[in-house]
Amino acid sequence: MSKNRQITALSLVFLMLMALFSGCKKDDRQSYAIPLVVAYSEFSEKFSPFFGKTTYDIDVSEMTQIHLLTWDRLGGIVHNAIKGEVIEYNGTDYTYTGPADLKIDYDPNTNYFDDDGNRIGLTTYTWELRDDIKFSDGTAVTADDIIFSLYTYCDPTYNGSATLFSLDILGISEYRTQSNAEMAAKYGDIYTEIQAAGFEHIPAAGDGWTQEMADYVWRGINRDWWTKECAVLSDHIANTYADDYAEDITGYPVGEVRANEGLKIAFGMVLWGFGDIDDGVLEGGETGKTWDLGAGQYPTAADYAEECILAYDGNAYEFFSVEMDGVPVPGELDLSLSSALFISTFASQDPEAGSETYYNIEGIRKTGDYTVEIRIKGFDAAAVYRMDISVAPLHYYGDKAKYDYANNKFGFDFGDLSKQESLMTRPMGAGPYKFIEYRDRVVYFEANPHYWKGEPKIKNLQFKVTPESEKISAIIAGTVDVSDPSFNKDSIDEIKRANPNGNLDGEVLTITAVDFLGYGYIGINADTVRVDGNSSSNASKNLRRTFATVYAVLRDEYCDTYYGERASVINYPISNTSWAAPQQTDSGYRIAYSLGADGRDLYTSGMSTSAKYEAAIEAAAGFLRAAGYTFAPDGRIASAPAGAKTSYEIIIPGEGRGDHPTFQLLTMAKEMLARTGMELVVNDPSNSNVLWDNLEAGTQEMWCAAWGATMDPDMYQIYHSSNIVGLENSSESNHYHIRDSDLDTLIFDARMTSDVPIRKARYKAALDIIIDWAVEIPYYQRQEVMVYSNQRVNMKTLTPDITPFWGYGKEIETLELIGK
Repeated sequence: MSKNRQITALSLVFLMLMALFSGCKKDDRQSYAIPLVVAYSEFSEKFSPFFGKTTYDIDVSEMTQIHLLTWDRLGGIVHNAIKGEVIEYNGTDYTYTGPADLKIDYDPNTNYFDDDGNRIGLTTYTWELRDDIKFSDGTAVTADDIIFSLYTYCDPTYNGSATLFSLDILGISEYRTQSNAEMAAKYGDIYTEIQAAGFEHIPAAGDGWTQEMADYVWRGINRDWWTKECAVLSDHIANTYADDYAEDITGYPVGEVRANEGLKIAFGMVLWGFGDIDDGVLEGGETGKTWDLGAGQYPTAADYAEECILAYDGNAYEFFSVEMDGVPVPGELDLSLSSALFISTFASQDPEAGSETYYNIEGIRKTGDYTVEIRIKGFDAAAVYRMDISVAPLHYYGDKAKYDYANNKFGFDFGDLSKQESLMTRPMGAGPYKFIEYRDRVVYFEANPHYWKGEPKIKNLQFKVTPESEKISAIIAGTVDVSDPSFNKDSIDEIKRANPNGNLDGEVLTITAVDFLGYGYIGINADTVRVDGNSSSNASKNLRRTFATVYAVLRDEYCDTYYGERASVINYPISNTSWAAPQQTDSGYRIAYSLGADGRDLYTSGMSTSAKYEAAIEAAAGFLRAAGYTFAPDGRIASAPAGAKTSYEIIIPGEGRGDHPTFQLLTMAKEMLARTGMELVVNDPSNSNVLWDNLEAGTQEMWCAAWGATMDPDMYQIYHSSNIVGLENSSESNHYHIRDSDLDTLIFDARMTSDVPIRKARYKAALDIIIDWAVEIPYYQRQEVMVYSNQRVNMKTLTPDITPFWGYGKEIETLELIGK
């Protein structure tokens, strides 16, 4: 059925659906009295301790979880958290307690070696839980829950943002591939060769693989291809048709449909004729499977793919030509699951594999009812931070019938995280609050009566989606109690106007402001902004330097315009809150992108702003020439080199109205670049998920965003080559697509010592490489502000001395509402 016929046919159903949904009763829904309401930006509804990615989704999960690691107000590790440690900050002694103690023992003399044959020793991390912690349903938290969580993060099909699996834990490679290193490499190569040979290739005697192997590979790739296509298709349907049809079909507001991956897929399935919704229950058109949307049951892209495969009898060409007509081409497939399962299936069958089995991870051991050891080769200063996992409940996210530690059963089948993934929208743990539901763009929580620090005094908590422009006015109006608006000149003026004393702290509103643990930046994808298909060439770098130079020169003016004194320009892609951030007094410190194509300084002391802008435009033209562009006599581009263009897009999440600290900068950059003949297309979608979807697909050219930093400045997740979006076993966090072996080496070398000066020097060298690639333009280090209602929040009960590492939520159990 064509799309036009589908939509026309469905239009007859819309009136019936509207009548149906208008008749739904809401008086049976739970009442939430006297809540603390916190303003939030849009959620993607991945409220999972395992799979959450956006800050806002993770915050929802964090309210329900506990972590292994405890730290103080400066980000220092608290090793003896069960008994507690007294640590001074700002002249005051504070006692820090936590769910677990940590002991670290490094033995350099054990017989473990690196790839070059150097003895690197072994580090043992011992985690000991308190014995009195319970999950919100009253179930005791034990070492079994830690083991289950660790094995989830280490499973070869895990694709969340945690990088525990990147640690050199004893036996982790063998476990993930179900083979020794030699066999894993052999069959990894075979998988690549089969893929390169093509679907129609018939194995010959010299190929080194069988038809059975080829069939296995292509079954997996076929499954992944259909899933990827359907994910892209559902995004396209939501972006194109949600405004007109989403609420009528699903019964949910269009914003919620776009933000909720499951609702978006359900909407796409129905609008494209692969399912129907009746009384809030989606039924697959081919399989007959059902999902109760009201109960938080949502289809996945794989479910959508299953319906499509059956509808088209597996004919991928026909499906693509009919259903994907006019739909953006998907990015590269993530074949990590297909590859991992291929290796684990066939490597173990190899006659040369030996009799060894890999049923567990040697370096992860349960040593008591409440203690677990993690042993890694060598010493890694950042390892402890990657071990800081949420202790998720085995009985909820896993299957207790599949857990038997003594017999190598860890709560789920190897390679199958479907149970964990199915609970993406309904988190549960041992944190201060219980998740109740997400409804009408509001997350509802209730206090956890079993919380180990004591039941929170505020019984009901809500995270309410609030437009950025309303985050202060909502507090004044009384619909929100706490908010985190962008701290710019406009918001400062609005706060001062609300307070009779004209200050930032007054009778109506009070603020807490700290340097944000992160920074704003402009990103460039090295694989989509390049010359002749070579992302690392000097020509490609010069093309990216064209944009970087223009963006960089505008930062001072527009940072001040938007933030005033509440933010400052930074010159390296690292938060100023980090001890590793280069300082102006350091040797080799440079203003970002202040050199021309000839390597000379572009700007001189005392140079006027307008003169700097002219110098930047001239430098941009110089970089374009160095990239291979030719110019006409009028000084504008005449032609682009192979693989490059004369127009590039940048996506900025400004809610469709330029509400972003980088928007004015881009407006000016567009004018400046136009003088060289280069077009900058500024895409400001009304729904920021357009940006996140492009980042996940790896199709973006340039974008604006901000990073949240961690306590340790480890760069592995964001910049290491192995984490490029689309690669096998990637965490898919390297959105820059930077591939640099020297950078990869520095990232790992910086982990191998606890000597801070040495680590800082290595990170400085790594930052210089990132700047050289011109894939990231560091922009601003802003202050992060929380605004509170003095009339509803008892500020005397707010945790004192808030820092980037210690926010209001760290002691939320003590917070009170006034008169409640």
